[in-house]
This record gives sequence, C-alpha cells and structure tokens, in this order.
Amino acid sequence: MIHLQDITKVYLMGKRELEVLRGITLYIEKGEMVAIMGPSGSGKTTILNLVGCLDKPTSGSYYLEDREVSRLSSGELAGIRGQKIGFVFQTFNLLPRLSALANVELGLRYCGGGGRDRAMAALDKVGLSDRANHRPTELSGGEQQRVAIARALAKNPPLILADEPTGNLDSHSGEEIISILTSLHAEQGITLVVVTHEANIAHQCQRIIHLKDGQVVAEETV
Repeated sequence: MIHLQDITKVYLMGKRELEVLRGITLYIEKGEMVAIMGPSGSGKTTILNLVGCLDKPTSGSYYLEDREVSRLSSGELAGIRGQKIGFVFQTFNLLPRLSALANVELGLRYCGGGGRDRAMAALDKVGLSDRANHRPTELSGGEQQRVAIARALAKNPPLILADEPTGNLDSHSGEEIISILTSLHAEQGITLVVVTHEANIAHQCQRIIHLKDGQVVAEETV
C-alpha cells in the first residue's frame, strides 16, 4: 500500500540545510500494523507527514496504492487526505467549544460529509456513544483521544496514521487506546502506522521499523 523509494527531506534553516531524511526506502503492505521507532530527531514524524500527504519529499518517490503522490499539487494531496487517510495525533486537536459528536462531524466535512449517523457510529466503535454530547473539557485524556480516533474512523479510510497516540496519557489510558487501535486493525483490516517511543506499544504491532539519523537502520517482525 505504501512505498517510499530513496526519500530525502531537507529543510532550510536560514542559510543552513538540515537533512532530516537520508534516502529512506520502505514498504508497508495493505492491512499491516507497523510501528516506527527511533530517538528524537531520527525522522519519525517527518516520515509520517510525508506518508500522510502533509508534506512533500525533497527527492525520491512516494507511492500510495500504486499511485505516485509525491509530485501532486496541494489540492490533489488534500483530496487524498480527505478520502484515504485518518490521523490521530498526540495532542488530540479537538475544538473545545464543540461536543465530541460535533468534533467527529467536523472531520467528515473534508471528505464529502456523511452526517450525524456516521459520526455517531464512529463514536460507538470507540465506546463513547454515551459521551457524544460532552465537550472535550468534560472528557478525560483517554476519552479525548478516543474522540480523535472516532474522527479518523468516521470517513472509513484505508489508512490510519497515529503519531505518539499515547504520549499525553497515563499508562492505563494508553493501554486502552492501543487496545482500541489493535482491535480496529484486526476487525476492519485497516492499514495502521504508529509512531511511538514505547517498546511495549511497538511490540503489539506486526512489524517495527527502526530509524536513526534519518535512515532505516533495522526492521523486525514481531
């Protein structure tokens, strides 16, 4: 489903160039659950941004479902994000004045709508149908992250990208979130890519990709 070939990413920092990715090549099959690990600055989030069509590589090619997307326009990339990719971030990114249900509905506006029933069904999948009318400030951290997962699920994407999804949670809430993600992967066959620094989370995936200094240094099957 995902094929990165000789990907580099260079950022300009004033007059200095910062090379974050250095010739990354990797494959992720449809339906896989893959963890990406590495120390700070290794390029984990940069890869996730490229895979999620939030950024473009400096060089190299990115194929999503056999279509090269690395050279598409911003509008075309936005269309792919809206139809094919769900995002779960460490910081939840919920609008505080909206209910959980309204936050999920808002995500559907960028993929052609779908209405309240579709948003409610997504909340039910993460066990939050009874909290649908609560605002984020009335929810625990774990519940807020479940709302974020429901928002990603509501548009039925084939690919979900999770960037440190348990980073702002206590250990119990973090275990609940990973349990939800692994169950959704098993039940629905979603391709799931998780960036994490926690080994216990990574080992619940099928494969772990290890990064260091912008390169893939090892892969292991769990």
